[in-house]
Amino acid sequence: MPACSFSIPFTKDATEILDKAKKTVESQDGVFTGDIKSGNFNVTVFGNTITGTYEVDGQNLNMNIIDKPFMVPCAMIESYLKGQLS
Repeated sequence: MPACSFSIPFTKDATEILDKAKKTVESQDGVFTGDIKSGNFNVTVFGNTITGTYEVDGQNLNMNIIDKPFMVPCAMIESYLKGQLS
C-alpha cells in the first residue's frame, strides 16, 4: 500500500508534464523512468529516499509515493510537485 497518493491535473500535453517531472527528479540526482502512460522514480532527500510510481490518466498525473522519510509529510511532496509541474 502506498505511503500516500495524489493526483496532479494538467492542461498541457502529457509529454511536456512528464518531461518537467523527469527534470525535477533528475535535478535532485534522482532517477525517473517510464513512458507516456506510467513509470517510477526515486530521489534522495535529507539522506532518505522517496520512491514512487506515476500513471497518466487523461489529464491527470496520478502519483503513488511508495516509500518516504517519516519526517517528510505527503502534503509537502504533493505541494512541491504541483509547484514544479504547473
